This record gives sequence, C-alpha cells and structure tokens, in this order.
Amino acid sequence: MATKKKAAKSKRKPNPEFMKPMNISDELAEIVGSKPLPRTQVVKKLWEYIKKHKLQDTKNRRNINADENLKAVFGGKKTVSMFEMTKLVNKHLS
Repeated sequence: MATKKKAAKSKRKPNPEFMKPMNISDELAEIVGSKPLPRTQVVKKLWEYIKKHKLQDTKNRRNINADENLKAVFGGKKTVSMFEMTKLVNKHLS
C-alpha cells in the first residue's frame, strides 16, 4: 500500500509594488477614471473597456485594435499586442 505525500501549498504573496495606487495620466483617465489605482486594477479596467467596445482583434485575439481613446494611450498606434499594451500603459502611470 503506497502512501501519498501531500505537499503543503504555499500561497503566493502579491508584490507590494503592484498593489500600490498609481497616479493616472489624463489620456488613460478617459478609460479607467482619474482616481489613483493599483497597476493590476488599471489593467483589469482596461480589459473591461476593450471587451465592452469589442476592440480585441477577431482573427488574432492577442491584438487590440485601438479606438480614439486607446490611440492616445498607445502613442497613436492603431493595433498593439496585449504584451505591448502593458508596456505602453506603464508610461501613463506614475
């Protein structure tokens, strides 16, 4: 009869830097609101906006097609990948 060892799962601790409220630029405030938010919440609200306005590319789901509000955040680019999006959004947080 084999005994199974159960490994104690340690809960991942969130990085405090990600949880710190950040100031939001005017361009990004058009989408997520103007009050300071943690970076994680900014990205969450951004995705809510993208899904609500159906801005995710239908053929390549990793790409976001920007409307006028997002173009201001994306530095004038029409289409960005979701990985590039987080890099561009960081420029609007301080």
